[in-house]
Amino acid sequence: MIRWTARIALLVLGAAGLAWTVDRWLGGRHRGDGPGALPDPIRSSTEIDAPIEQVWFRLADIERQPDWMVDLKRVAIETPGPVRVGTRANSTVRILGIAVADPVEVTEFLPPRRYAIRHEGAFHGTGVFQLDALDNGRTGVTWDETLVPPILPNLVSAALAPILGRVFQADLERLAGQLEVESVAVIG
Repeated sequence: MIRWTARIALLVLGAAGLAWTVDRWLGGRHRGDGPGALPDPIRSSTEIDAPIEQVWFRLADIERQPDWMVDLKRVAIETPGPVRVGTRANSTVRILGIAVADPVEVTEFLPPRRYAIRHEGAFHGTGVFQLDALDNGRTGVTWDETLVPPILPNLVSAALAPILGRVFQADLERLAGQLEVESVAVIG
């Protein structure tokens, strides 16, 4: 019995050591230098058949973001007044089905072109939206999201990136669909 317990303990320690080694190795491949280097951002983009001002109005409406961000379950703005750099909000997001507190602060607010936040919870990082006016009243939207997990940040980020990339892309497509339906309703 003791032999099996010792073997299992050695196996667990070996797996943990391997995971830590892979995490450190992956950390050397990300942007920036040193232990605080951030993983590469997850990039999503789409074109929306709506004018940039309409897209900005919806995208920067923090309290309505759960309408199109499927994993964002709740948002409460804490800072009084209009949204601006320094605005703080508390939200709850669901990452792989687990509810996680996500306090955020607006770090850039440049209507109607750029909106950025800093995530300050267990998963910290940044989110940046860039809007560009295109021909025929369309708007290009690019979303760069960098999330750093609390444990094995490089390994877990690499494992989550493909999953979260699909989630974020679907979110942008949901936003596009909602805005395009609204545009047709206004025109029609």
